[in-house]
Amino acid sequence: MKLSLTQTTDIPAIMSVVKDAQEYLFEQGIDQWQDGYPDKKQIELDITNDESYVVKDSSAAILGTTVLSTRIESTYNKIEGNWMTSSNEKYGVIHRLAVGKQFRKLGVAKFVFQVCEAKLLEANIESMRIDTHEENKGMQKLITGLGYKYCGVIYLDNGDKRLAYEKVFSQPG
Repeated sequence: MKLSLTQTTDIPAIMSVVKDAQEYLFEQGIDQWQDGYPDKKQIELDITNDESYVVKDSSAAILGTTVLSTRIESTYNKIEGNWMTSSNEKYGVIHRLAVGKQFRKLGVAKFVFQVCEAKLLEANIESMRIDTHEENKGMQKLITGLGYKYCGVIYLDNGDKRLAYEKVFSQPG
């Protein structure tokens, strides 16, 4: 597997992966991503910001997609709880992580986290934050299994509640 910056030609495949994720969440009774988000316009913005990535296999098939950002998240400025790092420290954030239905349970999401963490370490950024829907037990299990600690509750700009996690990692060696 390889994680690489998204090209505009990848958008149709990404939208297919997003559709798979929306259906998967719906089947689980989770209302996350049930309002048309993320849409093509959001993906195009992520590409413009050089924050959109795709996971490809050796045949160049797109297995999944994610956003890795190092910009300050306004929704992370207020938390009911406490972040592990101070708010003025730089951190990474994963958003919009989705894996195509035929590639689930193959370690794609774990691979995304590992590569993103390595990218952050290369940039001397030593923590990553992530938020997820309170009913998204699969994502919660994944991130806690990868060493992320629950820090509290944040609210999105639209008022939706999200559980917030952070992981502080140290330089290798």
